[in-house]
Amino acid sequence: MRSSQKEFENAVNQVKLLKKDPGNEVKLKLYALYKQATEGPCNMPKPGVFDFINKAKWDAWNALGNMPKETARQSYVDLVSSLSSSSTSSSQVKPGADRKQQEYENLVVTSEDGITKIMLNRPTKKNAINTQTYQEIILALKAASKDNSVLTVLTGNGDYYCSGNDLTDFAGKIEEKVKNNLDMVRIFVNSFIDFPKPLIAVVNGPAVGIAVTILGLFDAVYASDRATFHTPFSHLGLSPEGCSSYTFPKIMGPAKAIEMLVFGKKLTAEEACAQGLVTEVFPDSTFQKEVWARLKAYSELPANSMRISKQVIRNMEKEKLYAVNAEECSVLQERLLSDECINAAVNFLSRKAKL
Repeated sequence: MRSSQKEFENAVNQVKLLKKDPGNEVKLKLYALYKQATEGPCNMPKPGVFDFINKAKWDAWNALGNMPKETARQSYVDLVSSLSSSSTSSSQVKPGADRKQQEYENLVVTSEDGITKIMLNRPTKKNAINTQTYQEIILALKAASKDNSVLTVLTGNGDYYCSGNDLTDFAGKIEEKVKNNLDMVRIFVNSFIDFPKPLIAVVNGPAVGIAVTILGLFDAVYASDRATFHTPFSHLGLSPEGCSSYTFPKIMGPAKAIEMLVFGKKLTAEEACAQGLVTEVFPDSTFQKEVWARLKAYSELPANSMRISKQVIRNMEKEKLYAVNAEECSVLQERLLSDECINAAVNFLSRKAKL
């Protein structure tokens, strides 16, 4: 049965009312079907190689070939219908129970037993950090610094702790995006430098890039034995960030820091613990149980005493860390606009597209 034009228009309006982001893959499919249903086969010139977003849209539309408008219209209506029913059913379950989660698109933030937990929640993207996630973490840390919790924890949902930056954020107008994004990265890192309470990383799986480099700003790092720690900056034509150019040599010594930050050596959880980057490693099978039992015990310690002790330990380093963060972002801006970095990013995204 073919959808009428009225049903198609209703579906187009329904997309705007979806409560949950369907994800980039579905949005590309919706875009392609809409264009096919309204204009027919792809009639636009292929975007340039660096215009990643418009190229992805073009590829999705072009892949539909000579699909008839009527078929595209029906497919669009069917897809929107499935999304709408999914959104409705999820909103009918335990109203109000996920109030904290609804405040953020890419995080789940909860507070219980004196612990505020900030969980990266992009498991299908390996918890890669995009612009929205950066902004949300900054806001979540600010809120956690003022709430009644004793400790704050950062962790990941799914198999990965965090796979680093989402490189598609740098698509389009390169120079403008790079400057804006690095201003945000500087503010993001400063949020960790300034955080007044004990801050703990619960590393549930592989960690890459900035998710690793900021670990030197945490007060404790607990890792599953399946976690790995990788900073492949040179492979991508980049340079260190997250104050790691200062904290890593202090933590593990210059030679080991060079191995990680310059040569891109990936560390196992045990290696990271031996070098001082990780506080303790737990078997993956008991990781969550053991770590949260320990954090619960810590949360029962006097809150003001812990804050003051952290202040005494950390405050003398603050000005140095601000300066390091600013310098790293300045160097990184130059690197992101370099031919080395642009070519490496194109090669990386091309490999991902073929998977």
